[in-house]
Amino acid sequence: MVDARLIRTRARGLLGPAVFLAAGVALLAWPGAPPMCPMRVVLRIPCPSCGMTRAARLACTGHFADATHVHPLWAVMLPVLAVAFIVEVVGYARTGTWGAAAERPAFRYAFTAVFAALLIVWAARFMGAFGGPVPI
Repeated sequence: MVDARLIRTRARGLLGPAVFLAAGVALLAWPGAPPMCPMRVVLRIPCPSCGMTRAARLACTGHFADATHVHPLWAVMLPVLAVAFIVEVVGYARTGTWGAAAERPAFRYAFTAVFAALLIVWAARFMGAFGGPVPI
C-alpha cells in the first residue's frame, strides 16, 4: 500500500522546481518583448547578459544566426543553465534542499568561466565588437 503522506511530501517537494520551470517557460513564451532588465532600467546601460533572453527565444524557434547576433554566448550559457537546473531539481527531489550544483566543483568552474566570458563579451561590445552594445 502506498503511503499518502509520502506522496504529498514528494509532491510538495517538486512544487518549487515546477514553479521555477514554469516561470522560465513563461518568460521565453512571453508575447512581444519580455520585461526589462533591472540594470537596464536603473543605470540605462545593458548588463552583461542583456540580450540573453531574446537570444534564447530566437534559438528556441530555430533562428540560430539571429540568436548569435543578439548575444554571442547563448550557445554556451543555455546548456550550462539547463544542466545546472536538472542537477538542482534532481538534488532537490532527493534531499529536499537546493544547492546540489554548487556542491560540485565542475559547476563552480563552469559558472566562473561563463561569468568571466560574459564580462569579457560585455566589455568587448562596449568597444564595438560583436555588433556593439545591445540597444536599450
